[in-house]
Amino acid sequence: MTQLPTTTIIGLEVHVQLKTATKLFCGCSTQFGSPPNTQVCPVCLGLPGALPVLNEHAIELAIRAGLSINCSIPPLTKWDRKQYFYPDLPKGYQISQFDLPICADGCLQIADPANPDATRKIGITRAHLEEDAGKSMHDEVAGRGDTRIDLNRCGTPLLEIVSEPDMRTAEEALAYLTKLKETMTHLGVSDCEMQEGSLRVDANVNLHIDKHGEKFITPIVEVKNMNSFRSVVGAIHFEAQRQYAEWEQTGDTIETRGKRTFGWNDAKEVTEPQREKEESADYRYFPCPDLLPVRISREQVDAIRQTLGESPQAARERLPVQYGIKPYDADVIVSQGRAMVDYFDAAALKCGDGKRTSSWIQQDVMRTLKEQGGDIESFGVTADQLGEILSQVIAGDLTNDRARDVFRHLCEQGGSVADAIAALGIEAVDNSEIEALVKDLLAANPKIVDDVKNGNEKAVGALIGQARKQNPNASPQLVRETALQLIANM
Repeated sequence: MTQLPTTTIIGLEVHVQLKTATKLFCGCSTQFGSPPNTQVCPVCLGLPGALPVLNEHAIELAIRAGLSINCSIPPLTKWDRKQYFYPDLPKGYQISQFDLPICADGCLQIADPANPDATRKIGITRAHLEEDAGKSMHDEVAGRGDTRIDLNRCGTPLLEIVSEPDMRTAEEALAYLTKLKETMTHLGVSDCEMQEGSLRVDANVNLHIDKHGEKFITPIVEVKNMNSFRSVVGAIHFEAQRQYAEWEQTGDTIETRGKRTFGWNDAKEVTEPQREKEESADYRYFPCPDLLPVRISREQVDAIRQTLGESPQAARERLPVQYGIKPYDADVIVSQGRAMVDYFDAAALKCGDGKRTSSWIQQDVMRTLKEQGGDIESFGVTADQLGEILSQVIAGDLTNDRARDVFRHLCEQGGSVADAIAALGIEAVDNSEIEALVKDLLAANPKIVDDVKNGNEKAVGALIGQARKQNPNASPQLVRETALQLIANM
C-alpha cells in the first residue's frame, strides 16, 4: 500500500555540559573519569543543611552560549525545583529553571540538506541552566540485575537547549546538531564529548498524516539513550516508520494519550517504550528557596558579546585565503574549536608557512592530544614552540625526523625548544661534513653511482638512510643534493 502524504515533526532537546572546573552549586570537580563517588560533597549529595552556592562562571558560559544562538538574555532569571524521585537524584529534586530561563527566543541557521544553496532557520524556544543527576549503572549482563549509583555527575552544570519543532527530516536534525556542537566547542562553552556525557540529545518526534485532506496527528514520542549523531538519525528514521505503522493499525483513530518516552536500542536499531512522559505539572515546579534570582545587566551581556569574536564559518572562510590551506584542512582545524584556530594562527604566523603548520597540527598535534586525552589550551607544546620548530625545519636546521623528536621531547619533558635540541644532542652539520660522509658512501656503493649515471636519480635515496645511520643530524635533502652533484662531477 502506498504511504499517505506524511510530514515528520522533529524537535530536539540538547543537554550541553558547561566547561567549568567545578559544579554548578558546589566546589566539587567536574573532571571526567574519576573513580565513582569521589567527587561529591554534602551539597551535591543533598545532605540535610547543605546550601548551594552559585558558580558565576556557569552563568557567563550560559550567556555566551545564548548569544551565539541568537537568544535574548532577560534581565532576571531564577531557579526552580523540579521534583522527581530516582536513585541517582539524592535530593529528590533537581535545581533547574522553569518560567524564567536564562536564554530565550533564539534561532540557528543551518544548511538545507535537501538544497546546498539554501538555508533553514531552526527556532530555539529556550536554553536553561540546571544541575545534572548521577549515573545509574545497570548490571544485567551478569544476571544479577544489580544497579550501582555513581554520584560524581550530580550537580554538574548543564545548559538544556530546546528547539522549536521546526525540523522535518533526520538529516536536518543532524545538520542542526552539527552546527550547534561546532558553535559550543568553538566558543569554549563545552567540549561536547558525547562519549563522556557532555552532549546528550533527546528527540521529540511525531507525524502529521494527510488522508485525502483530513489531517491526523500522532502522539509525540521523546526518544532517549542516543549516544551518537548516527544514533539520532537512525532513531528518527525508525520512530517515524513505527508511528506510521501504529497509526495504520489503529485505523483512523489516534489513541488518546500524552507524550511518551521511548529508548533507542543501538544494538537492535529500534526504539522501545519506556514510560508515559510526565508533563510540567507532574514535576511540581516551584521557586527554589535556597537560591536568589540572578539579575543580569545589559553591561554584562554587552561585555560578553564583545568576547564572542570570529564565528566558525568566518574562520572557515578566512584560513584558506590567509594561509593558502585547503578548505578541507580549514574545516578540520575549525571543527576543533576556537582555541585550535588561535593555536594554528599563532604557529603559522611564527613560522610563515600555513600549509606546513596545518599538516603538523592534523598529524602530530591532534594525534598526541587524542593519545593524552587533553585539550589544546594545556598542550605541552605551545603554538610559539611549534612555530619555532617549523621555522628551523624551513631553514634547514632541523630535519622533519629530528623536528618530531624535539616535538615529542617537549610533550614528555617540557622546557624550551633549545633545551630539547640540546638534550637530544642535535647539532648542525656543515657542508664539509656532509660532503665527506657522502664521498665515503659513494665509494662503498658503486652500483648506486652507476644507476644515477644511467638516469635513475631515485637510486640515491638509498644513500640517505645510510647517511642518517652514521649521522642522525644529516639533512636528507642536503645528502641527496650533495650526492647528485658529486656523481655528476665523476
